[in-house]
Amino acid sequence: MAERFFKKEVQKLYLGQDQEFRGEGILAVTKALLQSGVSYVAGYQGAPISHLMDVLTDANSILEELGVHFEHSASEATAAATLAASVNYPLRGAITFKSTVGTNVASDALANLASGGVMGGALIIVGEDYGEGSSIMQERSHAFAMKSQMWLLDPRPNLPSIVNAVERGFALSEASNTPVMLELRIRACHVHGSFIAKDNVRPRFTLKDAIENPSRDPNRIVLPPGSFLHEHEKIHKRWPCAQKFIQDNALNEWFSEGAQDFGIILQGGMYNTTVRALELLGLSSPFGDSKIPLYVLNVTYPLVDDEIKRFCIGKRGVLVIEEGQPDFIEQNVNSILRKADVQTKVHGKGMLPMAGEYTAAAVIRGVLKFVEQFAAQLINRERLPAVVRPPSAPLLPVVNVDGQVHARPPSFCTGCPERPIFTAMKLVERELGPHHVACDIGCHLFSTLPPFNIGATTMGYGLGWASAAALNTKETNRRTISFMGDGGFWHNGLTSGVGNAVFNQSDNILVVVDNSYTAATGGQDILSSAANNPIRTTKLSIADAVRGVGVKWVKTITRTYDLEAMRDVLKEALTTKTKGPKVIVAQSECSLNKQRRVKPLMNMLEKEGKRLVREKFGVDPDTCTGDHSCIRLSGCPSLSIAPNRDPLRKDPVATVLESCIGCGLCGEVAHAARLCPSFYRAEIISNPTKWDVLRARVRAAVIGFLQRRANRRLAEIIA
Repeated sequence: MAERFFKKEVQKLYLGQDQEFRGEGILAVTKALLQSGVSYVAGYQGAPISHLMDVLTDANSILEELGVHFEHSASEATAAATLAASVNYPLRGAITFKSTVGTNVASDALANLASGGVMGGALIIVGEDYGEGSSIMQERSHAFAMKSQMWLLDPRPNLPSIVNAVERGFALSEASNTPVMLELRIRACHVHGSFIAKDNVRPRFTLKDAIENPSRDPNRIVLPPGSFLHEHEKIHKRWPCAQKFIQDNALNEWFSEGAQDFGIILQGGMYNTTVRALELLGLSSPFGDSKIPLYVLNVTYPLVDDEIKRFCIGKRGVLVIEEGQPDFIEQNVNSILRKADVQTKVHGKGMLPMAGEYTAAAVIRGVLKFVEQFAAQLINRERLPAVVRPPSAPLLPVVNVDGQVHARPPSFCTGCPERPIFTAMKLVERELGPHHVACDIGCHLFSTLPPFNIGATTMGYGLGWASAAALNTKETNRRTISFMGDGGFWHNGLTSGVGNAVFNQSDNILVVVDNSYTAATGGQDILSSAANNPIRTTKLSIADAVRGVGVKWVKTITRTYDLEAMRDVLKEALTTKTKGPKVIVAQSECSLNKQRRVKPLMNMLEKEGKRLVREKFGVDPDTCTGDHSCIRLSGCPSLSIAPNRDPLRKDPVATVLESCIGCGLCGEVAHAARLCPSFYRAEIISNPTKWDVLRARVRAAVIGFLQRRANRRLAEIIA
């Protein structure tokens, strides 16, 4: 169950010649693929490209009508290897995944693909996840494109440019026999706009044609001496063909070319931010009518020497706006100009940040420095935007919130089934002491933050157990613990983690967090998902899979909220005399996906007048001691503190917010950790029956009677 559905939006994919398409960037990419006559599409979800996979899933019937094969790949490497279909056949294929982590996983297949080259157009659509909001290491796709000499497109973030990049990307790939990467930043994926559509195109050469008429060219296989010839082919044939195609088809764009004797060279993906910066400085209209010459690189690799020289000759200086480090484009521009003896001064990282996301504020500062150096008279200093205005007294008083707003690090969602696993870990550590814990990519990585503070390393998706492989010795009885999600398990963990541990006779422990989806990438189905999926195989057992590669000690917890059971199985794994790898499969459905599935059904039943019972937990403020161990061992966002209404006690008491979904962990913690019995469970009944109403009235009457008697006794004592 993906976090978003596009069943209604994908109907726009039927739009034909000269009709206006309005929608989101990722939907436009799908339409462009169909207009380009793509034969097959594959990929692995991951921000900011997850929704493209969701769109393709919801559009599967439309793809099938056009003879297009689509599949969710087991990993990015699987997706990249799928492009092998374009090596010997004139088949257009596209794959998609998150960069740079996905590109790293796919690197072996992509390097082989780029070496031998392709006959059909091969397009790799990568979601560039760079900047402060990213969840991965800060690297760029540009480095990989240069390393393997694959061409890199970075179109302006508007729908016509993105669609053109997809269509031209296939043509560029075929013209130069080289796979092409199309880089989409998060804003490009979700930008809204319109373009004039074309008819969808069925592939002229189909998958059926390829299967029934097999072809091979041993020169495309990466083996000596072919592998040595591939490098010469890249330099002497493919590179010049690519540069000629880029020039002939005007893939890069020029704006206000002769307006000044200085200008800006920028990545296509930075166009909107740059124009906004120029607009705020009074140097452009909102629609891009710039007073400064702009050379927009919709193709950032390779650069076209003739175009660089054309833009720079006669200019005193140029500013290169290139997001990220190293400054690949700036170095390349310098190299082209110096070899041609063009003395135009090249500015870049000296005026803009060396690294980090190029926000509007960062670009405004850099552009202002550049323009002031070459034409200060163009700047109206009376109307500078606030971000570059000289400091002055603040318009509003500054409020110091230190000590008033409590820091709360990112954590698991309310009701997350992974939280009790790490609560159980904390309880086990109380008794057995700390252990080395190796983490994996996924929601469980939040365990490294407070209040759990569990986990020492994370090396990659599905590499949780592999990252503890070296810590395997007979000189101690203490064992390491590794965590891995079900998504990571099927992605890479079964072989790299479990198979490796069996082969090397590890005596350590793996906990597979099985929440029934690849929850970290948007809730897509996987092999072990419990849901029925009409186009995918589900309901396979992780426990059976690990037994299949040789693990003997396997335990399954079917409800992670059972804190005592979770604690006991962890303790058993750490203390058992049984040698060899040990795997615990901890199962409970992702809370977010469960709510997406259950809430609409509950709302419908409530509107129909059906009786519904919802559970909610609370804290008795008279019983709560203010110890807050429940919060320290849970970290649930629905657990907070409230003022103590007892005048003789100053410590705030725990309280449960309205966001509680009744998972029961807080009560389980109180019981398993032997804390105070202040938690209670309440049932909220919608559309109650007559019996429910009568029972509630009787209960209220009895409780009221007992409460009044207690109050009378208390009054007598006080008197």
